[in-house]
Amino acid sequence: MKGYWHLPALGIAASFLVVLLDNIWLLAVFFFWILYLYYHQRLGKTVVLVSLTFAIVACIYIPELEKPQEDNTYPMNESVFTGQIASPITETGSRIAFELTDHNSPQKFLIVYFKDEQDDEHRLKYGATCTINGKPELPDTGRNPGQFDYQNYLLTQGIGYRIVIDSLETIDCTGSSLMNAVYELRADLIQFIQKEISPGTASWLNALVLGDDSQLEDETVALFQRWNLSHLLAISGLHVGLVVGLFYFLLVKLNFLTKEKAQWAVMFFLPLYALLAGGEPSVLRASTMVVLFLLVAKMKWLFSVTDVLSIVFILLVLLDPYLLYHIGFQLSFSVTLGLLLSRSWLAQTKSSFFSVLNISFVSQMMILPLQVTYFDTFQPLSILLNLLVVPYFTLFVIPLMFLMLLLAPVAGWFVTFGDQLFVTIHDYFLSAIDFIDQTAYVPWVIGTFPWAGVLAYYALFLLFMKTLELNQLKQAFKYGCYLTALLILIVSKPYFSPVGNVTMLDIGQGDAMVIELPYRKGVIFVDAGAQVSFDDNEPSENVYQQIIQPYLFSRGISRIDAMFLSHADTDHMGSVEFMAEDLAIDNVIVSPYYTFSEKLSEALMNSGTDIIRASPGEAVRIGGQRFHILAPLRDKEDPNENSLVLNTEIGGKTWLFTGDIGQETEKQLMAAYPGLTIDVLKVAHHGSNTSTDPTFIKQLQPAYGLISAGENNMYGHPHQDVVRTLEEATVNIHRTDQNGAIQYYFEGTEGTFSTFLP
Repeated sequence: MKGYWHLPALGIAASFLVVLLDNIWLLAVFFFWILYLYYHQRLGKTVVLVSLTFAIVACIYIPELEKPQEDNTYPMNESVFTGQIASPITETGSRIAFELTDHNSPQKFLIVYFKDEQDDEHRLKYGATCTINGKPELPDTGRNPGQFDYQNYLLTQGIGYRIVIDSLETIDCTGSSLMNAVYELRADLIQFIQKEISPGTASWLNALVLGDDSQLEDETVALFQRWNLSHLLAISGLHVGLVVGLFYFLLVKLNFLTKEKAQWAVMFFLPLYALLAGGEPSVLRASTMVVLFLLVAKMKWLFSVTDVLSIVFILLVLLDPYLLYHIGFQLSFSVTLGLLLSRSWLAQTKSSFFSVLNISFVSQMMILPLQVTYFDTFQPLSILLNLLVVPYFTLFVIPLMFLMLLLAPVAGWFVTFGDQLFVTIHDYFLSAIDFIDQTAYVPWVIGTFPWAGVLAYYALFLLFMKTLELNQLKQAFKYGCYLTALLILIVSKPYFSPVGNVTMLDIGQGDAMVIELPYRKGVIFVDAGAQVSFDDNEPSENVYQQIIQPYLFSRGISRIDAMFLSHADTDHMGSVEFMAEDLAIDNVIVSPYYTFSEKLSEALMNSGTDIIRASPGEAVRIGGQRFHILAPLRDKEDPNENSLVLNTEIGGKTWLFTGDIGQETEKQLMAAYPGLTIDVLKVAHHGSNTSTDPTFIKQLQPAYGLISAGENNMYGHPHQDVVRTLEEATVNIHRTDQNGAIQYYFEGTEGTFSTFLP
């Protein structure tokens, strides 16, 4: 098998895609490929047998992510559960959480306790056997396209249910495991650093050395994510290489051990450090590779670098198949594989500058499909920014952090000096990155990366790199052009699609509707609400950050052609100021009686947005789509009654958008437009009984009623009288509180409604 271990690894990867995409043909393609190589005598029987065996076993061994249902056979009432703590205890300022493996079922629970100020230190230990009294509940699921799905995230860790407990006193635990000592040592080190070093430096030291990034500021983490620099915040091969070098230097150069014994010491120390660093997939991969390389050298086994990487991949998957779903695991192995395959080309570069540039280029290109799949965006300039950031972290930040940790107990003067030096330099560094972010952040918002596109991308990239390695520059340029054309084609796909859609997003108790015209002729919002922050009673950015932006980016949208704002209530326009900061908004259309806040007015002015005030009888055309303004007919000195009412035809159906108008305005609309009938009604005021008069519904004769209301909202929306009125008129009702996002996909004059939740 020497030289061929990548084939069983590829078999496991193919089986993972079969499970993930529910497409057995991917495994069939792998089988035919292996048999083709055997037929042409390029593989022996042993290699074929081992490769196919690993693929078949992996297809059975890799778990599927099946969401449990509320009405399944598992008890959802309060019960007593006995199991073992199967994860380190994670503690933040507000909560304590850990995983519990149930002794009486195959279930794994996430146990959560929300702390209060009177709580003492907990006595929970890894490996302890505990009895817990609680009620299993399903974690929150994503309710909109593109939204983060917490339930699915927990499923990738094998966790199906969550139990929130009221008090730590309800937990009865005994015993622990040997691993608990390691995790307690890690927790003690983190606390020690927090006490001995300034908060700013401590947050970076704990993140870069001990793998705890919970103390880093959210703005900093978001900044690094935007520029594809998150790999520097996660302990990876770079960190492990520096650890090994420093450890080896201290042992050998200072004459503590011989080289032979130092290698054994490194092999013993690295697994321990991987656990102290949090046991993330990237550090497990890097540590296991180093240990395996040292073992191969000592045993004089003739394994290639690719063999070692493949064996590490296989071992980690055998230990925990859920790692395959971990984005850090996928990114780590993708980058490492890309660098290994490109090592001959990388070795041709003698200049340190171009060597770093080439490594950055290969790394970023290898993860581009994964980056787009998980984050919908790609920042091409991050390849250049890595030229500045990676050397800074490699030569200064990470070595200083390790030295400060090692010397903290014995050389306080050095820690004080290092702390002050780091704070001074790092503040300038972060300011420079922030300046670049403010002036040069122009990401590619790509949206969905189809699987066929992924396969074509990697095939072209491999050909591109192979021709570069052979110095066939003309051929390399040709494949580079093909690669660029593929990316442009993927980005441009919406502009060639005759399919459009209308989406009522589920933002809780508020309105946000997105209209995407065919061939991307226009992206139009009707309202974009937000929730109110309890701290300052101002609009919160949560709805934008967690729902609106992910939806737009998943659709490849970074520009809004027009926004209709029905009225100035936060639940209808609160997200607009946050959207104006991130997105290009060409036009905002409001009624003559709409009053802008100073903050929103300034945000729209800074973004270059045109404000259009539209009156009844006027028509606004966006991308060829005509919107007729029906109301407000006059100033009623009430935001709800002054709501902008729109009428348009989309996908062969007539639509009426009503904002928060009440029954009085509905009657005035009937009098002003006696012949008005529609197919789709955006039910006014979230289904409040102050709206949706039966006579209004009788005249309009809608076939569909869309209601935006928050799940279990305090207002009781939609009111049962409104639901009864719609049902008696045989209106098909779609509600965001029950169905999540509601979508209408259309082509020409035909279309269908669907809901995001089943």
